[in-house]
Amino acid sequence: MTTTTLAVLVPLLPFLGAAAGLLLGRTAPGFVRPLAVLPTLTAFALAVVVAVRQGGGQSVDAATELTPTGSVPIELALHIDGFAALVAILVGLVASCVQIYSTGYLRDDPRYPSYSALVSLFTSAMLLVVYSGDLMLLLVGWEIMGICSYFLVGHYWETSEARAASIKAFLVTKLGDVPFLIGLFALATDAGSFRITKVLGTVATGGLDHPTLIALLLLAGVAGKSAQFPLHTWLPDAMAGPAPVSALIHAATMVAAGVYFVARLLPVFAASSAALVVLAVMAAVTMIGSGLAALAQDDIKRVLAYSTIGQLGYMTGALAVGDRGAAVFHLLSHGVFKALLFLAAGVIIHAAGTNSLAAMSRMKDLRARIPDAYWTMTVALLALAAVPPFAGFFSKESVLGAAEHVATGHTEHAPGAAGWIVLVAALLTAVLTAAYATRLWLLAFRGRGAEAPDHGRQPVVMTTVLWVLAVPSLAFGLAYGVLPDWFDGRDLAPTLTTSVLGTGLALTGGLITYGAWRHTAALAVRVPLGAVVAHPEGDAAHVEAEAIAIHESVYGDVAYAPDPADPGRLLLGPLHRHAAVGFHLDAVYATLFVRPVQAAASLVRFLDREVVDTYVSGAGAVPRLLGAAVRRAQTGNVQTYVSALLAGTVVLAVAALLVATGA
Repeated sequence: MTTTTLAVLVPLLPFLGAAAGLLLGRTAPGFVRPLAVLPTLTAFALAVVVAVRQGGGQSVDAATELTPTGSVPIELALHIDGFAALVAILVGLVASCVQIYSTGYLRDDPRYPSYSALVSLFTSAMLLVVYSGDLMLLLVGWEIMGICSYFLVGHYWETSEARAASIKAFLVTKLGDVPFLIGLFALATDAGSFRITKVLGTVATGGLDHPTLIALLLLAGVAGKSAQFPLHTWLPDAMAGPAPVSALIHAATMVAAGVYFVARLLPVFAASSAALVVLAVMAAVTMIGSGLAALAQDDIKRVLAYSTIGQLGYMTGALAVGDRGAAVFHLLSHGVFKALLFLAAGVIIHAAGTNSLAAMSRMKDLRARIPDAYWTMTVALLALAAVPPFAGFFSKESVLGAAEHVATGHTEHAPGAAGWIVLVAALLTAVLTAAYATRLWLLAFRGRGAEAPDHGRQPVVMTTVLWVLAVPSLAFGLAYGVLPDWFDGRDLAPTLTTSVLGTGLALTGGLITYGAWRHTAALAVRVPLGAVVAHPEGDAAHVEAEAIAIHESVYGDVAYAPDPADPGRLLLGPLHRHAAVGFHLDAVYATLFVRPVQAAASLVRFLDREVVDTYVSGAGAVPRLLGAAVRRAQTGNVQTYVSALLAGTVVLAVAALLVATGA
């Protein structure tokens, strides 16, 4: 087969698997698992073949016009360069692992057939985005992912949290998609085509008439899809879905789509210095804010969700300084270890037997019960904290190095201000990342919470997937030497200054967190467990009686401390309360947008019922009253009719006489 044919099959196979799974899910349940795993696994293998054939060299391009439009043509087009080839491998790998893992995680779920079909459709849509050479075709995959996320996040629709989270994810991302769609049309109008190669050719010749406006419109959609400030609030709530869904969304599909889109069309954004500075500021606020919020979360999946937001901030920061090689390198590295983190968290949740026991304050010494999750999650957390030689060190270092080069004037790919903004924010985030990664590891595997029920050994498919993902989480970073051949030839080797600075800050953050944990744990070992302290959101955590009094003397508000051995509260101090609720952004949005819309809707309803309905009812009432009056006159008595006729005649005669007399 030609490379083009193989590339077409890569997104097509999961789509066909999804369609077959939906059709046969009820009538032939024995085919559901093979239809979930085999098409996705085959697509992964074909993506590897396509990448080998492409080899990081000349891009693979093919196109056919979909339909004559009379103006800007819309085409079915493929454009596979080194970036697309490697990102497709990541999508195929993570999706295959998620499908295999889900056969064990959701083995008793009655809605597994529809779940697995939606995961396949989700995978197909992302692969369509990755391989697409036409912006309209890309938009199709972009929107399909949005609707798939709605259904998958709301998989446990019996719970109010899942229903609310799915609606929120859909609406917030659509809020960004509206300006994104306008930006796509504006870009195609300026370029005269939706073909990505023609758009980039137009940019290279300076043919864009409104580069800043177009870039900012597109960034709104990217902020929504990739959960960047200020449209990031949907992602932590999306943890209401199953853990494998979180792994898929956070590692290789939906949130990666925005970063990948900017990387593919980076010259469009680089045509406007103002847009790059805006992107840098967005990345900086996202990185620091999400790091602080992650340090205050109790739910293990919410910690990982805020972690994803921050790591995506690193990627957008790399794009803001004009280095898409560093951005995609970190996208690939992060995709592997973040998938591992979520799937390991799924093992923890599965071991507890319920999704509601993901609170780290309730976990107690899980190392012995789930050793596979313990060791693999340790590897993934070290990669997340960018500790050498794990994968995250090399990819995060490439971002720091790119920002340092721009900040110090060694390259002019972006404004110097963008370089300094990204560099300072990324270094601060390195401390915060190591801090919340260390905190997660300590509370999950060395915690002092209540003992959760032991539900026995985890399915082999789940633990096997963890070890498969642990290998690239450890070793993928060493590929920095060969990746430049795929990424525009940009050097991705670590630089001494930022390597020492970034690693030193990461180790500092980890050691400070460990010291804070030792300090707070010492307060909580005096007496046996027994007392219960209420959390302000209705949660409850078992703490020790004497530690309550000690904790109150140290921190004050004991009712807000679900676990006196949690170092996050000590490290954040008064900021903890605000960071735990995402710095009240949801409340701000409710005040600025939700309540005014609800008030406007109430006003419209009032006008509709009390004003419009009144006129409509009146229009019907008047003829009805006239009809009633006429009906009273229709008595059926001939004498009454004759009397009325004579009376009328007399009245007319008198009137005529008066007129004649007056004349």
